[in-house]
Order: sequence, then C-alpha cells, then structure tokens
Amino acid sequence: MNVRRLIPTAAVASVTVLGLTALSACSAASGDGRNSAGKLEVVASFYPMQYLAEQIGGDHVAVTNLTKPGQEPHDLEISAKQTADLQDAGVALYIKGLQPAVDDAIQQSGIKTKVDAASLTHLEKHGTEVGGHAEEHDHEHGGEGGRDPHIWLDPVKYAEVAEGVGRAFEKADPDHAAAYKKNTAALVGKLGGLDTRFKDGLKNTDSKVFITTHAAFGYLAERYGLTEEAISGLDPESEPSAARVKDLQNMAKADGVTTVFYETLVSDRTAKTLAGDAHLKTDVLDPLEGITDNSKGDDYIQVMDSNLKALQKALGAK
Repeated sequence: MNVRRLIPTAAVASVTVLGLTALSACSAASGDGRNSAGKLEVVASFYPMQYLAEQIGGDHVAVTNLTKPGQEPHDLEISAKQTADLQDAGVALYIKGLQPAVDDAIQQSGIKTKVDAASLTHLEKHGTEVGGHAEEHDHEHGGEGGRDPHIWLDPVKYAEVAEGVGRAFEKADPDHAAAYKKNTAALVGKLGGLDTRFKDGLKNTDSKVFITTHAAFGYLAERYGLTEEAISGLDPESEPSAARVKDLQNMAKADGVTTVFYETLVSDRTAKTLAGDAHLKTDVLDPLEGITDNSKGDDYIQVMDSNLKALQKALGAK
C-alpha cells in the first residue's frame, strides 16, 4: 500500500482537530447516532468496512464511506462535511493505523461506538516476501505497530472481523440485535464459502509463488499455502532497485512464475516493466480498497472470486 502519506503533516492534523472542535459545537445531530428516518448512522473508513456495515446492518443502518471510489485510502484527508458526518454517527468502522487522518478524526469525535477492525483479529508483520516458506521480515507495513493491515484479503480473518462488527452493532442498537445477528451469520457463511473456493481452487497448482507490485496479499498467501513476492515492498509506485529486479527475474524462472500482478488504484508501469524484462504476463490482483468501474465485480465477494480466477490462471491450477 502507498505509505508516502501515512504520517499526516502537522498542518493537516491541526485543521482536522480545529474542524472537529468547531463542528462538534454546532452539530445538528440528535445525539443518539440515528438519522431522521431512525436508522443507525454508520461511518466506514473505506470500502472493506463499508461492505461489512451494509451486509450486517441491512435496512437498519445508513452507511457513509469516507473514501470515495477510486481514491487511494491512505491519501484521504478529512473534509468539513466528513467531520460533520462523523459527529452525527452512532458507529465508526476503521482499521487503526491504516488511515491516520481517519484515526485522528474518530479519536476527536463524540461517536459512542468506535470499532477498530484490527482489534478483532490477529495482525502480523509482513515484508516483501510473505507466505509459504518465505523468510519473515520485519519491515513496517503501515498498520498499527508496523503490522500488516490487509486483513480483509483473508476471508477467514475478515469473517472474524465481521463477527466482532456484528456484536458491536447489536450493542449499539439493541432493538435490532436479532437482525444484526442473523445478517452476521449469513455474511460469515458467504465468507466461509469463499474460503472453501480458495482452498479447493489453489490446492493443486504448478507454482506456489506469485509477484505483486506491493505486499498486500500476505495473509491470503499464508492462508492458502502460497508465497507472495512484492516488487517494491511498501510503496507500489516506487522504483525497485536493480538488485531486486534481478532477484525477481531469477526467482520467476526458478519457481515457474508466469505473471506479474498489478492493482487497480495505482500505475501498472513498474509491473509491466518487470514483466517485459522477464518475459512475463501481467494481470490484475485487486486489493479491494475500493470498487470502481475498473473492478472485476460489483462487490467484495465478486472481486475476490475474480482474484481467485486470476491466481488459478497464473499459478497453473489443475
């Protein structure tokens, strides 16, 4: 993920705090975190949190996503309107450490229920080489305490988060607790089916190694016995060193790698350069930070199924 803006400037932080202070004094919120229709107001930091809120909340919630479609989540700066949305909300869903501007805004807000998805499952440290028998690295990766925040790309971890979000919704809105519990169970079932498709679909492959622009798929790789090799590690737009390119070329030949994956929200230039030099193909592996017109699917499940097909093709699934 792009970490160039993970540490906001003092000016941005100051503006955020000032905006929150001013708006908190004049907020028109009823104080119970509900909109005029009586629905629980939920603010999600970016798409994976929005999807959870909508699937679990159903008709009983009104969900606002702070990150617009096509926007790189780390680049988000909180606007005055978004600050007002936060002040009016009853629940905020986010991953602490992923979007510092969001962390600051939520911390300063008066929201009663603040759900940090990272606290609902176990986070690990990942580097440029992740999964399989890859050597562990301690490169910081943008999450809380330098831990990898990409938990939503592992269906099992995402299901753990979903269960925690469901419990938080039940507590925040007990009148509709039964509906939240039912919706959570349905979502966990969907994610269980997705996990089964990945396990079965990646069980027998010619290769277990895949190359990406940056290390977003570490949890997925570990879950399904694969190894992810990232070109540039933390920043998908940075130029890899000549030594790293050479290592990847040698590794691709040795491990039967056929494809270099890039993602939808950043330039594919680095991936295509490496692929061209090593005579490899390129394809999209979507980290699902947002749904756009370029996404291969309309929601989380559909895009993850597209990711599975891309991996099966690249790895030579039988």
